[in-house]
Amino acid sequence: MGEAIGPMLASAVAVALSPLPLIALLLILASPRRRANGIAFTAGWLLGLAALVAAVVTAGTLLSPARTMPTWPSWLKLALGVALLLLAARQWRERPRPGRVTAPPVWLLSIDRLTAARSAGLAVVLVVAQPKTLVPAIGGAASIAAAVTGVGEKAVAAVVMVLLGSLGTLLPLVVHLRGDDHTRHTLGEWRAWTATHSAAIMITVPLLLGAEYVGAAISGLT
Repeated sequence: MGEAIGPMLASAVAVALSPLPLIALLLILASPRRRANGIAFTAGWLLGLAALVAAVVTAGTLLSPARTMPTWPSWLKLALGVALLLLAARQWRERPRPGRVTAPPVWLLSIDRLTAARSAGLAVVLVVAQPKTLVPAIGGAASIAAAVTGVGEKAVAAVVMVLLGSLGTLLPLVVHLRGDDHTRHTLGEWRAWTATHSAAIMITVPLLLGAEYVGAAISGLT
């Protein structure tokens, strides 16, 4: 089982550290429909990430029927690694400059008007349409699919990846459901910290994971 879990851990952590889902959930938890929308958003994130990981693991397993290490994951990791490095470079160019205010995405400004269904839909969109989540999710699931191990072990590794990748949404929701003054203070601190450091996270995480992917691809192809 370690053969399936070990190679995907960095990818799962990268998914969990994606700032936009965390910022979205923290804003939802400060909105009038905070409880229902927060639960719906987290459920949508879990289901969206689980569907994506399951699809990649299933497809990758079908491409690797023999109990030997295939080469397609290395080529995929190389492509994903280059994409992450380019993403990190773009984030660096677009980083906030001192004295300049960057406008938030339009959808963030309307979060307090979301329904539960739209909150769940937003979470799914952030899984499949946001490169900083999509690329590491595909990379981690591909690592599971390529592991020389049984279907049961791959299924367990996929569940572990979904849970680890969802910590950025699960933890704030669990803290919120405690429902005391300390909870509100904690969530406020998380919201302030994320807003302050999101640009650095969106540069550093793709840079490090992209380098790891490229290095793994080179090792696998040589």
